[in-house]
Amino acid sequence: MPGFTSPPNPKEFNARVWQIARQIPPGRVLAYGQLGTAIAPPGMTLKDYDAFRARWVGGAMAVCPQDVPWWWVVNAQGKISPRPGAERQRALLEAEGVEFSSSGKIDLLKYGWTPPVARSA
Repeated sequence: MPGFTSPPNPKEFNARVWQIARQIPPGRVLAYGQLGTAIAPPGMTLKDYDAFRARWVGGAMAVCPQDVPWWWVVNAQGKISPRPGAERQRALLEAEGVEFSSSGKIDLLKYGWTPPVARSA
């Protein structure tokens, strides 16, 4: 497997991530990797893309513009990834009616959103 450190065209990839994140309805969430499935593999095999998509989406969300609802994207376990701003993310989600279990998980079946299906590259 090639050792990709970033998407072949990071600017284009990030813009696509942000476009999809803006479509998530309030009170719903999407996991990083799930968001990546809505983007066609950028110049690589699906197998290679699967190994990197969640990380690349996370990188895009870390530098998103202010108009992108970053708090709607969570990790694959339905949790908020520990980092600066995690408390604010939880508060924003709770204000939209998202509930957390006692272990800090969001029920992805209840609050998850299904992104549009990507077209193959």
